Amino acid sequence: MNACHKELLRKHRLQLCAEVLVDGLVVQYLYQEGILTENHLQEISAEVTNQRKTMKLLDILPTRGPRAFAVFLDSLQEFPWVRESLAARCLEIQEAPSCTVSSGIPPHVLASPPTDKQISQLASRLGTEWEQIVIHLGLSQSDIYRCKVNHPSSVQSQMVAAFIMWRQKHGKKATTQVLCDTLLVEEVDPSVIHHMLH
Repeated sequence: MNACHKELLRKHRLQLCAEVLVDGLVVQYLYQEGILTENHLQEISAEVTNQRKTMKLLDILPTRGPRAFAVFLDSLQEFPWVRESLAARCLEIQEAPSCTVSSGIPPHVLASPPTDKQISQLASRLGTEWEQIVIHLGLSQSDIYRCKVNHPSSVQSQMVAAFIMWRQKHGKKATTQVLCDTLLVEEVDPSVIHHMLH
């Protein structure tokens, strides 16, 4: 699920809790489409009130991959007014430049690979989430392990090595735009991205 969709669910959390009954067709549809697991169904049904069940679902959805938001919209067959409202707001967000951190950055910067300096600045601001970010970018657990073994005394050096490895592996496809988009999806604070780019 991308950062814009997560933001949309967060902003409309209380409205969704008030208007959507998730216990029934909504969760069953999400289960049928592979967005929810049996464990998720049990977690949701264990909640006492419908509002709490909806809150639990909204906590789970952002962790369920890129299809989760679209399938969630599809699951709202019984609540067409909610579905239409979310779909309309989603379009507004996608058309607004504020959805991306890259506004104001020259296109040639975004289209080129991040420099060593930018990678170093990024690594200085990231925490434990760096491993999930480089996995999202396409590195394997063994790649991460290699970076850790090669730089046992410095986590920042491990991060720098991992991002440089990603850049080397993916060549021209390892652009600053791809890196920024991944950081947004992984919910890294936008100030970290601004620090890297400026």
